[in-house]
Amino acid sequence: MDLPPVGLGTMGVADAGTIERAIDVGYRHLDTAQIYDNESVVGEGVAASDVAREELTVAAKLWVDSLAAEDVRPGTEASLERLGLDAVDLLYVHRPRGDYDPEATLPALDAVREAGLARHVGLSNFEPAQLDRAREVLDSPVAAHQVEFHPYYGDRELLADAQTHDYPLVAYSPLIGGDAFDDPVLTDVAEKHDTSPAAVSIAWALSHDNVVTIPKASSPAHLEANYAARRLTLDPEDIERIDAIDRERELFPE
Repeated sequence: MDLPPVGLGTMGVADAGTIERAIDVGYRHLDTAQIYDNESVVGEGVAASDVAREELTVAAKLWVDSLAAEDVRPGTEASLERLGLDAVDLLYVHRPRGDYDPEATLPALDAVREAGLARHVGLSNFEPAQLDRAREVLDSPVAAHQVEFHPYYGDRELLADAQTHDYPLVAYSPLIGGDAFDDPVLTDVAEKHDTSPAAVSIAWALSHDNVVTIPKASSPAHLEANYAARRLTLDPEDIERIDAIDRERELFPE
């Protein structure tokens, strides 16, 4: 599955106008989830946009209480109703927790895809062994894997898996929950390139093969700045400096 380098993470977005503005800026990948409680907001923004539906990739995620085999299709249909769509382009298992059972959940997701309610099936927050098992059970290839990935945290084994099997690793929280703005290394590299630390953090993520990003933003200025970061190319020494940051912070641990 091809995904653009910078999409929009919508957690916390409560205004359909933000979605419409993002599409106007150029975003074509919109990521939401049942647990964000804003699928209707995303759907309203998509409906208000002048961009054709087929030009957009809308991704949704089933929460842990919608992963029992008998709940996958009703949960998907409920998300589609809130989104106002006939199908999503990418449907994730949000976390392999709660009612998740690979032998039951994943065939139900295959059935949802075969019924035309989702075009691709993705996974989110999986561990390597869980990815391997999912590949064994799913009829279709894993279309994408969404994980936390930023200069303070990133599982290199998961990155290697995405590169080996050639699917997008979708990096959420690429701005480190806002800490990117205050990091001295990111700030120094940003000054060198006459840009922002946020742009540097996004560009660092994109410097890895198979990685795409979904930074959150709501203001017009931040929407435009994050989207423009896809054009920033860091020098090898910049990447080395960022790789060497001696701080580990996982924002969303299990």
